[in-house]
Amino acid sequence: MAGITDPRPPLPEWIRECYDLLCSHADPPDNGKAAVQVIEYDDATDVLLSDSELALEQRDVEYALTRLLERGYFYEVEDELRVTSPEEQC
Repeated sequence: MAGITDPRPPLPEWIRECYDLLCSHADPPDNGKAAVQVIEYDDATDVLLSDSELALEQRDVEYALTRLLERGYFYEVEDELRVTSPEEQC
């Protein structure tokens, strides 16, 4: 995801795959409460743990979510992860 014009530092491929998977499971933006894609933190954890291709353990999931939050791919509001980039980049 981090390209030439993207100011965020690059992430390992497996974490970018986590991001793509979470974006595909996030609720789309609506005109009401959320103007961005949203996924509950617990749902994000479940999605990543249940994906057979990634085959992650709990600590891997926690690490990936922490990196995605620290690097600005998501921001957290209460128990929700909100996508910081436009939907078309997910």
